[in-house]
Parts: sequence; C-alpha cells; structure tokens
Amino acid sequence: MSRIGRQPIAVPSGVTVNADPGLFRVKGPRGELTVPFNSELSIRQQDGQLLVERPSDRQEHRALHGLTRTLVANAVKGVSDGFTINLELRGVGYRARLVGRNLELTIGFSHPVVIEPPAGVTFAVPEPTRIDVSGIDKQLVGQVAANVRKVRKPDAYHGKGVRFVGEQIALKAGKAGATGGKGKK
Repeated sequence: MSRIGRQPIAVPSGVTVNADPGLFRVKGPRGELTVPFNSELSIRQQDGQLLVERPSDRQEHRALHGLTRTLVANAVKGVSDGFTINLELRGVGYRARLVGRNLELTIGFSHPVVIEPPAGVTFAVPEPTRIDVSGIDKQLVGQVAANVRKVRKPDAYHGKGVRFVGEQIALKAGKAGATGGKGKK
C-alpha cells in the first residue's frame, strides 16, 4: 500500500463532498472545487473521513493512489482553510502596492509592473515589502506566486529581488581582483 494513499482525509464540519467516478466535488465556506481523477480509483466517505482506494497493486494504480489522495486532501483543506504564500521584496526602493485587485510592483525597472490576479486568487500587501498570495486552489496559488517571483528573481550577487519568505539565496562572491592594488601603475 502507498503510505500517503492509505491515510484517511478528515472532513471538517461545514464541508460537503461528492465523489462520482472520475470526479470529486467539494464545497466549503471558502468556495467550491472539483478534482478530476482516474475513474479506476474510488473515493468513499466513512465516519467523517475520506478513503482513496485502488483496485490492484499494478504500478499504474500505485502511482495514482498517493497523487489522488493528495489532490483530494488539498481540495478539502482549500475550501475550509485556504492557502497563502508569502513573498518579500529585497532591494533599495523596491515596494509593492495594491491598485484595486491588481498588484503594482516598483522593483528597479523604468516602469511599475502591474500583475492582475486570476479568478480565485487575491493579493494582500500588509507592508510595502511583503506580498501575500491567497486562494483555495493550492496549485493556482503556487503558480501565481512563482509568476510574481519570476518578474524579478533574486540577484545572485546582492540578493535583491522578489523571494519567498524564508528562502535562502546562496550569494556568489564578487570579483577577486577588484580590491588588489599591486601591479597597477
């Protein structure tokens, strides 16, 4: 058995689930999500928990077992609690602000960069150097956060740019000969 796939998924109160063959629907206080999955697998509800089961021990079924369980668990967590990814800006004069729903970044270009969030994702700017990306779909929130980071990746020499909170950047050393004074005349 898959170690991940065999773990039950707790269904919080206020969340309703519906598992048809090949399509899992979950509705909660934050919204509604649908997760397509392989129709050979089955999802059943038992004692307030969801169990993902596979028909055989074939390699294909074993591979899909843990994946399906994780996707279903993420959907259940998303509609009940939601997901948030925090980003930070590092650099002199780098700042972010909200203009309506859109995120406006001033990050060293000659113009501000405006990013429009897709449906289901919201931006928050608690500080001018911090951005919170929130939503119910874990994959979409992660993709939007990666796209924001991609606008100005952290510099390898100074560490300036957009990074995830807590992300460690391995800085490169500068030129070794820049401080030497011998041999120059």
